Amino acid sequence: MKLLLDTHIWLWTFVQPARLGKRVHAEFLNPDNELWLSPISLWEALLLQRKKRIQVPPQLDQWWLDAARRFIEAPLTHEIVLAANQLPLPGDPADRFLAATAKVLGLTLVTADERLLGLGDIATLANR
Repeated sequence: MKLLLDTHIWLWTFVQPARLGKRVHAEFLNPDNELWLSPISLWEALLLQRKKRIQVPPQLDQWWLDAARRFIEAPLTHEIVLAANQLPLPGDPADRFLAATAKVLGLTLVTADERLLGLGDIATLANR
């Protein structure tokens, strides 16, 4: 399975792994699965860090790059931007891009966000 991590799931893998559900944790350990990360998640995490809603180690830039390198980088393409524009999701633009990325690339979005679960033809894995 090709799993695209929502931003909070990606952050929890490093700072609060106990928040990951049993199935999500098992899927992450499955060597047959691919773990994907969108650059949108890094952008969103940097915004959260700037607003002091999360804290990361002192060598900030290197920590972010190291944390992102453990995953396959999902591209941000024109097709994904157009798909994001068509999604019926109010609010958070990062959610739109992540859902569209999963849809266009055929990935399963791993999330605890109820608004993203069950979005029609977008595959999701609930953090439960």
